Amino acid sequence: MNPQPLHLDEEFARGSEFGQRIVNSLFTLGLVIGMTVGETTLGTTIANLGMTDVRFPKPVFHGDTIRARTVVKSKRMSKSRGDAGIVEFEHQGLNQRGEVVAICRRQAFMKCRPAA
Repeated sequence: MNPQPLHLDEEFARGSEFGQRIVNSLFTLGLVIGMTVGETTLGTTIANLGMTDVRFPKPVFHGDTIRARTVVKSKRMSKSRGDAGIVEFEHQGLNQRGEVVAICRRQAFMKCRPAA
């Protein structure tokens, strides 16, 4: 429901510094994080705790191909629950030219493996 013409109106966007429509940055962030779930946190996330350091260094244009990568930046056991921990992920979205178009750090409350 973002009516910004830069995202919707090709004629308007042609007159912008980008020369064409750009994809809404929050849509891009949601797409990038969503793409990582199957390989990183599916079935293990208890709750998202927050996101920090969100940046969009390059625009995403209609028709771009986006891929995602995730790096675990830190992890620690929960002080209140022995079966869970807090993990900090860095999610990055890259376009077809390998340029970073979105980046954020996400802190999540995660289930731990049972002790062996």
